[in-house]
Amino acid sequence: MSGYLTTHVLDTAKGCPAEGIRIVLYRVTDSGTEQIAETVTNDDGRTDSPILPVDAFQTGTYELVFFAGDYLRATGQAGADPLFLDEVPIRFGMSDAAAHYHVPLLLSPYGYSTYRGS
Repeated sequence: MSGYLTTHVLDTAKGCPAEGIRIVLYRVTDSGTEQIAETVTNDDGRTDSPILPVDAFQTGTYELVFFAGDYLRATGQAGADPLFLDEVPIRFGMSDAAAHYHVPLLLSPYGYSTYRGS
């Protein structure tokens, strides 16, 4: 098995990487969710290592939760409480045990998008 999972966050409103965003990874099963990793983005908006490395990789359903509200507050982009975007969950499946999955977040105070990257 050689699959792994990476992510990064870009601040599309400011046009730069989003540094300091806390990200939590959950495995989703029939009995609920289990937290399996937690990290923070670096100055390039990336994690220092794969959030799910080769030695821990399993196919299945996962959820990344990006704590965008903390970042938006820290960068002065938050607006009034309650925030329009605070925690951003992205639930996705990984079915290829040998693949590199990359799930980025493109973030602004009032919208976001994601895709399967490379």
